[in-house]
Amino acid sequence: MTELTEEKTTGEVWTQGFIKGMTEEGESLSEINPEGGPLGGAATKAHSHGGGIGVPDSSRAGRLTSYKLADFPVITGREEEWRFTPLKRLRGLDRVGVKGQELNGPAPLVEVTKPDGVTVETVGRDDARIGSAGIPEDRVAAAAWENFAEATIVTLPQEFAGNAENVTTLTLTGQGDTPAASHILVHAKKFATGVVVLDHRGTAVLSENVEVLVEDGANLTVVSIQDWDDDAVHASAQHLKVGRDAKVKHVVINLGGNLLRTTPAARYSGTGAEVEMYGLYFADAGQHLEQRLFVDHSTKNCKSRVTYKGALQGDGAHAVWIGDVLIRKQAEGTDTYEMNRNLILTQGARADSVPNLEIETGMIEGAGHASATGRFDDEQLFYLQTRGIAEDVARRLVVRGFLNEVIQQIKVPALEERLRDAVERELAATA
Repeated sequence: MTELTEEKTTGEVWTQGFIKGMTEEGESLSEINPEGGPLGGAATKAHSHGGGIGVPDSSRAGRLTSYKLADFPVITGREEEWRFTPLKRLRGLDRVGVKGQELNGPAPLVEVTKPDGVTVETVGRDDARIGSAGIPEDRVAAAAWENFAEATIVTLPQEFAGNAENVTTLTLTGQGDTPAASHILVHAKKFATGVVVLDHRGTAVLSENVEVLVEDGANLTVVSIQDWDDDAVHASAQHLKVGRDAKVKHVVINLGGNLLRTTPAARYSGTGAEVEMYGLYFADAGQHLEQRLFVDHSTKNCKSRVTYKGALQGDGAHAVWIGDVLIRKQAEGTDTYEMNRNLILTQGARADSVPNLEIETGMIEGAGHASATGRFDDEQLFYLQTRGIAEDVARRLVVRGFLNEVIQQIKVPALEERLRDAVERELAATA
């Protein structure tokens, strides 16, 4: 039995009634995490590292963040963040700066459709706004940071009132298979509301940083669609910085390409903020679709919801979902939940799903996660077949319903219809 007695150690007195190492909130954790996440901006850009404080590999928050490629060791594939990625298929994106490997191809062409009031600019890399929402967290993202020539900045002005009928769309068309870098910043100013779509297509070997800066009281939806040609390779690091009482909905759609690696990270810069992160992916034979998320709760009374769903078919189809949520000691009142579901349609497909929840305070509203991977529900199929529906049609109905939970969250009718058509095309391949 543990004695609850006063104990003196290194000048500190443990108060009667508490077990050493414990507080009224629970276990007293070691101080391995900084008070706040690496949010970017001028202060951090002035230093070599952008907040990479802590003990590497001991916590998700301990991971190195830096604007400098040289600060990151060469990737071997044994690192946690790269253990599922087939490095040979990255086409050199992981080897920039090694044995003369460069990242000097042409960036994707950018076509813009936008409502009045929204500005879209092409700026040099010395623009002060760049780096305001996040800092590279891996070697590939840092290489893209050091090598992009120009950036595209989308700005929703203060109190801009956008909706599903006046969407800003950037169509990004790849220009070939020479490894290239690109940079995008989406900035929603105070109390702005709007939708921004990043539509990737064509062929490319691309390393990309996307920054999403949402100021106080703004409400922004960002949809990133990866509908590349079959030979494309795309690594996209997407950084979200969310202000006080702001709300952001971030949607990732991974469809076409040889290898796609999307790494969204959301951080809070004010209380009362909400983040919703949705994802839909459909992996075909030989495709590798990898999604690695991080939600960093470092501020009180913030909320996050993560829902990713994927379907897989064909030999060698591989989907990876890693969901990391960190609730820091000072993030009291946090409300968070993350979920991943995978539906295996054929033999030979594989899905890896790893939810991680790291909690440093017990003073929260709620926290949870869920993950499931499986094949068709035989009872659902049987029910539909008893109603006179052919088996192949029943299977397609089940998949449509499974993925539609994510599609309908976009709230842009034209885009939702496009994605339903894309799912139909994928399903037709197995008919």
